[in-house]
Amino acid sequence: MNGFPWLTTLWVLPLVGAVVVVAVPRAWRTAARATGLVVAVATLVVAIVIAARFTPGGAQYQMVESHRWIPAFGAGYTLGLDGIALALVLLTAGLVPLLILAGWRDEDEVGGGRRVAHIYVALTLVVESMVLVSFVSLDILLFYVFFEVMLIPMYFLIGGFGPHANPELRRTRSRAAVKFLLYNLFGGLIMLAAVIGLYVLTARQHLGGAGGTFDLRAVVQAAATGHLGAGPAVLNALFLGFMFAFAVKAPLWPLHTWLPGAAVSATPSSAVLMMAVVDKVGTFGMLRYCLLLFPHAAKTYAPLISVLAVVGIVYGAIVAIGQRDVMRLIAYTSISHFGFIILGIFAMTNQSGSGATLYMVNHGISTAALFLIAGFLVSRRGTRLIAEFGGVQKVAPILAGTFLIAGLATLSLPGLAPFVSEFLVLVGTFTRYPVAAICATSALVLAALYVLWMYQRMMTGPVKEGNEGVHDLRARELVVVAPLIAALLFLGAYPKPLLDRIDPAVAGTLSTIGAHDPAPAVPQVNAEHRPVAGGSEPSGTVHAVTGPGAANGGTHP
Repeated sequence: MNGFPWLTTLWVLPLVGAVVVVAVPRAWRTAARATGLVVAVATLVVAIVIAARFTPGGAQYQMVESHRWIPAFGAGYTLGLDGIALALVLLTAGLVPLLILAGWRDEDEVGGGRRVAHIYVALTLVVESMVLVSFVSLDILLFYVFFEVMLIPMYFLIGGFGPHANPELRRTRSRAAVKFLLYNLFGGLIMLAAVIGLYVLTARQHLGGAGGTFDLRAVVQAAATGHLGAGPAVLNALFLGFMFAFAVKAPLWPLHTWLPGAAVSATPSSAVLMMAVVDKVGTFGMLRYCLLLFPHAAKTYAPLISVLAVVGIVYGAIVAIGQRDVMRLIAYTSISHFGFIILGIFAMTNQSGSGATLYMVNHGISTAALFLIAGFLVSRRGTRLIAEFGGVQKVAPILAGTFLIAGLATLSLPGLAPFVSEFLVLVGTFTRYPVAAICATSALVLAALYVLWMYQRMMTGPVKEGNEGVHDLRARELVVVAPLIAALLFLGAYPKPLLDRIDPAVAGTLSTIGAHDPAPAVPQVNAEHRPVAGGSEPSGTVHAVTGPGAANGGTHP
């Protein structure tokens, strides 16, 4: 380790902050929230410093910290950062202060007890800490520990906070939290078996000296050179163990059924924390662990996973159209968007991989904006049913306007951030799986349908009875929404700062696993300008052929 331990500071700061928040006296509810906000902002400052110190195109893993942890098992406390992790670190650190501020005075979040506000803010900071260390971990066992531990505070955020007056809502929330926990714990147990199996392989090959190792870099090197000492069947089984856990968390169809219930049962801030931050650990794990540790297995199962991703894209969009609950509708759009991310990862091209990583960031921003604005509206009206709204733009024009921008970002309108990432995913996927890319584009039409129809029913037309008293966004809510809208506009017009850091990391990942962009087939042309059967050349190849102008030195491409 060289210099100041920035990565350790990054994840320890919110964890220590959670302890401080809980220690705030019981009656000081506002002070507890303010303390949590200060800690979250400080974590964002650390993330910005890390981004400033990161060198695009430099070493694959930067700011590496390494200490002995459990030498007997070959496990170490090893942290490192690449461009993929950096993008997700910035997303996480940037969203959490806004989420704390979004629920600042929402009485639903603080329920009946005087210390509930303390616990709510502390649990949010704990989740942030667990997610951050997952992104920067370079030790497989260390990653697994925090991958599982983050489920506990998230379970309490889903099941313990929200409307307390309605017993039926409490029961629904409890069921959703249990379903979330059981699904993810089962996936984690499958992954644990795969982690143990991988360790046994490293021990047999003495990668960690006398015993095995959990060092990601050492295992990736062994996997890339074929020195793990296992046959395809074993490696395929281990790949499926990791992939199953990540597919549950992401989630990938048909392992998605826990998400809509958890999203609508939690408070809007907790739901955004889950969908925009926690679930990204699943797609991040696919990129860093499934591809790097099991390159041949990943290529074997890539067509199947791509099919499931396309099904999820179309399924999520179609089901969203039929929703009557605005929050559930937005939850189903996330299932569709995760399908795009997973499709981009397993297309294994530079464009699709960069697009998938950028999509993780853009989905987090757009979902946060849409879900939080919808949450503000629901809290005013007291209902989530779309049919109960109407004419809101006449009584709350700023709320309606920002809701429209967030909705247009969700359908990937050109000029807004998700368009760039979705375009890269589709273009990169088309070169590998053209049929999958074509099928996925159908979601663009479906997304326009569910977003614009939702906006039309909720915001336009005459003011429905009960909506007369809906007031516009308050100053605090504007402070939450404005940075999200600004980020959607900025990254839609100028994604280069993020892509400059993401592209080398994606290229390094694909190079390590031996995945190369497929060259589009271009027919050769003979002197009569007729295609030559079976002829193809890599993209960019230009053939000089004799033509009418050849006698004068001319050539025809």
